[in-house]
Amino acid sequence: MGKNWYALKVFFNKVFEAEADLDDLGIETYFPVSLKELKGDEFFRIKKRLSTPDSSRNDNKFICEGPRIFKRAPVVNSLVFFRTEPKNVSSVSEMIRGRGFVYMNAERQKPAIIPDRQMEMFRMVSSSGADGLEFFSEKSIVSYAKGDRVRVTMDGPLKGAEGYIKRIKKDRRLLVAIEGFIAVATAHIPPEYLEKVQE
Repeated sequence: MGKNWYALKVFFNKVFEAEADLDDLGIETYFPVSLKELKGDEFFRIKKRLSTPDSSRNDNKFICEGPRIFKRAPVVNSLVFFRTEPKNVSSVSEMIRGRGFVYMNAERQKPAIIPDRQMEMFRMVSSSGADGLEFFSEKSIVSYAKGDRVRVTMDGPLKGAEGYIKRIKKDRRLLVAIEGFIAVATAHIPPEYLEKVQE
């Protein structure tokens, strides 16, 4: 049986700890993060900490790129997506017990499976580094009317992204959602760089 994407609600903003636990189980994870390059005293303090052999599990908050160090900050403090075979989901639920839970489907009978295409588009946009990205909970986005389904054709980090055009804060923007969980809206994209996609 193949692997599916699932969502994990993590209490107490402990997404990095959950990521490390899932990594220990060999399970792929994803959650959108912003990156802040460290400078000055903070840079030297973290560089020293990362160079010690007994660095902590919390060190997954940092990314080293050559001589530069970036601090990762979750865009949503309590949501982690993970990809595994269905038989492993109960192990994840057991591991996270008391610190969070795996989201269930509408009937609350099975873990909610996230379609690969939705996750692919969401990851593409949320990790693109494009300016003007804004994240919404699924509850807060329902007030915006759904528009045409489109694909971005302009060159750049968003090329090929698919979503819906929605009017948000008086501007027409591309919205890419993992239905039931989270959505990300881009900055305004001129209509000439969008093509309609058949549902």
